[in-house]
Amino acid sequence: MPLRERRPALVLVALAIVALIAAAAFMTLGAKGSWAFILEYRGTKLLGLCLVAYSIAVSTVLFQTVTGNRILTPSIMGFDALFVLVRTVIVFFFGFGALVAVPVKAQFGVEVVVMTGFAALLFHWLFLRGHRSLHLMVLVGIVFGVLFRNLSGFMQRMMDPVAFQNLQDTLFASFNRIDPTLLGVSFALVLTASLLMWRIAHSFDVLMLGRERAISLGVPYRRRVAMILGIIAVLVAVSTALVGPVTFFGLLVVSLAHVLCGDGRHRFILPASVLLGIICLVGGQTVLERVFAFDTALSIIIEFLGGLIFIFLLIRGAAR
Repeated sequence: MPLRERRPALVLVALAIVALIAAAAFMTLGAKGSWAFILEYRGTKLLGLCLVAYSIAVSTVLFQTVTGNRILTPSIMGFDALFVLVRTVIVFFFGFGALVAVPVKAQFGVEVVVMTGFAALLFHWLFLRGHRSLHLMVLVGIVFGVLFRNLSGFMQRMMDPVAFQNLQDTLFASFNRIDPTLLGVSFALVLTASLLMWRIAHSFDVLMLGRERAISLGVPYRRRVAMILGIIAVLVAVSTALVGPVTFFGLLVVSLAHVLCGDGRHRFILPASVLLGIICLVGGQTVLERVFAFDTALSIIIEFLGGLIFIFLLIRGAAR
């Protein structure tokens, strides 16, 4: 078999090895004291990081598949802006103490329900019921995202400075504050979405060909895309509620997966994106904790690199 055909499989093996090394380093470097406590504490954090990496990577790949655009991510639909709006509304009307007083599980449940509910209404209104274009739905999602950001900004300007400062600390993505009590329900939601995804995974490559070709090849386009959009909504809602809004991380890992694999088929891109996400989060968190001693935020570095990738893709597309 030519090396070019074996390249995606070799890349997956290499990424799997690097991901295992990153996980082992995260679990063992600087470990002192009781191993029972260390394995439980770090193992929980490792599971949370892997869950977030999986959710963001898979949702980005699927979103790019149904939209046929390699520079879009689900965050463009306003999920992160809605997350910020929900917390801003709570602090604006009830004070920051109310946000802190709400139990973590209840807060997580409200945020997931609000984000998935918004997505369901948007998908049903503009894609299923109205039989309109998928691109129109994306554009309306962008408009809602701008609306949510403006409403959040308006309320934040009217807040008490102390409350505003405390609120800001909760709005930035943090991969170090994943609450272990939320991992059980998060895993259940992600597992349910994943089982549904693998049932229809055989049609992903066909959907990449576009609406007309997919229909001509026997794919129930509208029903299948609606199902994929539902899966994306659940994955994005869970990851955002766990760590906060992350705009460019999915774009970063998916773009790197395409470059490394050189093959756009989902059986390679999906696992490669997930493994790259695990390497970035787990490896980055290990370096952050053991080398920089929490002197910087991993989300800032990831968003900076993802933003550079986004600009590069825009420039390359304009040049073409």
